[in-house]
Amino acid sequence: MLIGYARVSRQDGQDTAVQIEALKAAGVDRIFEEKASGGRWDRPQLHRAIEQLRPGDVFIVWKLDRLSRSLKDLLTLLEKIDAIGAGFRSLTEAIDTTTPAGRMMMQMVGSFAEFERAMIRERTKAGLAAAKRQGRVGGRRSKLTRQQQQEIVEMVTSERRSGSEAARLFNVHPATVSRLVAKSRHKEATIDSSNQCYSSF
Repeated sequence: MLIGYARVSRQDGQDTAVQIEALKAAGVDRIFEEKASGGRWDRPQLHRAIEQLRPGDVFIVWKLDRLSRSLKDLLTLLEKIDAIGAGFRSLTEAIDTTTPAGRMMMQMVGSFAEFERAMIRERTKAGLAAAKRQGRVGGRRSKLTRQQQQEIVEMVTSERRSGSEAARLFNVHPATVSRLVAKSRHKEATIDSSNQCYSSF
């Protein structure tokens, strides 16, 4: 079965008529259409279309950017389609993964995307190393101040509040609370161990 997907952004003020005409001309049996941004992952009609795929089916779009504007998301969707055992075809770019040439092209696209991700990782590592040498700490800034962190640790260790209650109170994930408490206990254990070593002399 040939399953088509047509999409326009809500802000475009356009409709899917041109896409649907092209998909019908390509012999598509069933078409799913929606108005949504290509950068959004939560597109119900897209996921419904993919769920309809069976081994041997072909998923068809008018242009690649109708499927996604993000290369990463595009490759993720194509991998999902391939895992089902279905093919993919983009009419405008003349990409057809049911042919050897089409599969080779998508493998090349995937290789370039992986190379780009590797370069980003290398630049990030280099930036963090440079920041560390300059005395700056990289990473995302904590949502909690030092005082708030201390308050959380104190209320949980004194059992005035549970970890989940503290998380709700400070609007953070329970895992954040667990990490803070574990870090505090580890620090205390290290200090106690050091004190015992000094007292032995």
